[in-house]
Amino acid sequence: MSDHRPSPPIRILLVEDNPGDVRLIREAFREADVETTFHAVRDGDEALEFLHEQHDDPSGAEIDLVLLDLNLPRTGGFEVLETIKEDSELTAPPVLVLTSSEDAEDIAKSYRLCANAYLTKPSDPGEFAELGHAVEAFWFNESTLLPATS
Repeated sequence: MSDHRPSPPIRILLVEDNPGDVRLIREAFREADVETTFHAVRDGDEALEFLHEQHDDPSGAEIDLVLLDLNLPRTGGFEVLETIKEDSELTAPPVLVLTSSEDAEDIAKSYRLCANAYLTKPSDPGEFAELGHAVEAFWFNESTLLPATS
């Protein structure tokens, strides 16, 4: 088990343009056994701006995890992953792609761009709670994350 489990609350950057999905994801994590706070943004531009602001202000609370949709307005999820991968000044916590696409090329491209996991959004709203529990169990109870750098 991890010796680097973030202290509650877990801080998640949610990059999602669908307000209904934002609500379902927030509710799913409320049902998990760990306290979470969300910073939700609607597109890749806002996500990259937020991550750059985090980098420029080390006194702010670190984000522990990014949940990234691929199909976003303006700057899409693939461009966000590419920017994170190529920008040496930008360090991001684990990035979990959370999207409705089951396309094999989208999955392969996400991993080529260094996504830490690829999760398909449930089709049934009730299954979001299971997803929240699975993410919490693996990323915050089982995996060992790098300690935050200052």
